[in-house]
Amino acid sequence: MEPLMASSRFVFFLSPILLLISSQSLAQPEFRSHGCFYEKGNYTTGSTYRTNLNTLLSSLSSPSNNGNGYGFYNSSFGENTDQLHAIALCRGDVRADTCRGCLSNCTQKLTQVCPNQKEAIGFYNECMLRYANRSIYRAMETTPVFPLWWNIQNLSSSDVDGFFHEMRKLLKDLNGQAAANGSLRKFAIGNTTAPNFQPIYGLAQCTPDLAEQACSECLDAAMGNIPAYCERKQGCRVQNPSCTVRYEVNRFYDPTTVVPLPSSPPPPSTSTGGSKSRRSRTVIIIVVPIVVSVVLIVIFFCICLRVRRTKKNLKLRSGNDTDEIGSTEPLQFDLATIRVSTGDFSEANKLGQGGFGSVYRGRLFNGEDIAVKRLSTNSGQGDLEFKNEVLLVAKLQHRNLVRLLGFCLKGNERLLVYEYVPNASLDHIIFDPTKRAQLDWERRYKIIAGTARGLLYLHEDSRLRIIHRDLKAINILIDAEMNPKISDFGMARLFVPDQTQDSTSRIVGTYGYMAPEYAFHGHFSVKSDVYSFGVLVLEIVSGQKKSCFQHGDNGEDLLSFAWRSWREGTASNLIDPTLKTDSRNEIMRCIHIGLLCVQENVADRPTMASVILMTNSYSLTLPVPSQPAFYLHSSIGSDMPLRSEYNSGAT
Repeated sequence: MEPLMASSRFVFFLSPILLLISSQSLAQPEFRSHGCFYEKGNYTTGSTYRTNLNTLLSSLSSPSNNGNGYGFYNSSFGENTDQLHAIALCRGDVRADTCRGCLSNCTQKLTQVCPNQKEAIGFYNECMLRYANRSIYRAMETTPVFPLWWNIQNLSSSDVDGFFHEMRKLLKDLNGQAAANGSLRKFAIGNTTAPNFQPIYGLAQCTPDLAEQACSECLDAAMGNIPAYCERKQGCRVQNPSCTVRYEVNRFYDPTTVVPLPSSPPPPSTSTGGSKSRRSRTVIIIVVPIVVSVVLIVIFFCICLRVRRTKKNLKLRSGNDTDEIGSTEPLQFDLATIRVSTGDFSEANKLGQGGFGSVYRGRLFNGEDIAVKRLSTNSGQGDLEFKNEVLLVAKLQHRNLVRLLGFCLKGNERLLVYEYVPNASLDHIIFDPTKRAQLDWERRYKIIAGTARGLLYLHEDSRLRIIHRDLKAINILIDAEMNPKISDFGMARLFVPDQTQDSTSRIVGTYGYMAPEYAFHGHFSVKSDVYSFGVLVLEIVSGQKKSCFQHGDNGEDLLSFAWRSWREGTASNLIDPTLKTDSRNEIMRCIHIGLLCVQENVADRPTMASVILMTNSYSLTLPVPSQPAFYLHSSIGSDMPLRSEYNSGAT
């Protein structure tokens, strides 16, 4: 599991490690978790900002403030640099009096545990509160992540796979319900049963100011963090500023207290008040339909003009998918803006060259650094690449996926604008004899685990099921904290929810990372990505490319050498010599997992959910791998017994 650390961007504290403060000074209960955003600035005691903050928080917990009637409160107060914005939200099944009491505690507690911070957030069991000196209404934010372990008991090893499979299905269903649950409340609860008849209860909730898609993306992102933070736990809650997901083996909510959404408004009164009232009503009956008709006609023509203009601006050579790209119009950048930000695509700003174009570093007027992918005009696959990345990546949001900021389509220019990731791609580090020495095992393991979480999100935890089809070291970007981000979705394919595989006559990707069933027959599935992941794991462990692997004078293929060494009990020969041996057992376990992923038989390869479980649970005994695909047979007999250098079970 990735360790929880306080970054330079924010500091958050979990209740087990809260500072001890005298009960006389803090009468309110301790937060389950909270965050003080020191980098957002401080205010001074007695300042106008503090006065406005007190006023704002008092108004939130005031008995006269009913919010939206469903436990959601949004308010602002002050002017200019002293203006504040606050959002408060109670759990959907909490009664009004309990909600108000919880918010009262929040408003008093948060300023005490985060003294003088202009931005802060606090969580109780029944409610949350956040305030900032910037607009946070309708701003979907998935970081920082605040995980909580409500039930610290672990599941038994035999129950884990089935339990988490059913739990993910439940939460995905609740995510859809909550996102589509009207504008007044984004909340859903439900339950299911694990294969061992153990009940599972789940909850999904967004702040109701979010649109349906934003809510869904937020919940997907929170759910994508469950494997990292909730390993084997019987109960866990993952929350961020905009949404929460939670599961438990015990029912933690009260379905009888969930306030129903409002029904249609009552019809207007039919009582009459004399001839004057009747005349007024007659005028209304005549005038209102006329006004409504005129308004509808104006709206219709505006929509037609908008659609026509959008289609014209976004027309692609393939022609049939322009409406889909038009749906992402808010992400469209002006070409002149991108030219200025990249120094007119100067060589000095060039970050790299790929098969479908170049990537440039840029800086927008607001100071934000960006990476601009400029698709080559002579690429036969350029249009397809462009459509895929805009349509797919714009709908995905996970900390281990590179974030698409926008696009530009102007004349022959097809540009994709991404977040800037400072450490470039993994291949620039792991395959460089000097740079790879900077990647100790802790960092390499972090890259392996993060990439696995990103793939799991694509395969199972997002609203879509995505097959990447080109996972390799050059498409893994590394951020400033050495977190991996999967990039380059031009070859990705979208599956319908129940689809497990597909085939194509157009084989694209990188030979060496391709699974045999895809390279030879065009068949691809989630297991094709698992194969590519296995190759990547072995490259990270060895520090060498699959296609250029060297061991002494031996020019043997990486997979062949790994398999032969594994069978001979000398798999440690695969380990990069620059790595220290104090994590040897963990490294050997990753080699084992890599070999399981590259097995020739598709059915034998694990899913990404199983891979994450294998990397997190050292008490789980791993199956024995079978021969990998593309194995170059040597003189080793097929009946030679496997000799392992480590225990594949508990360490």
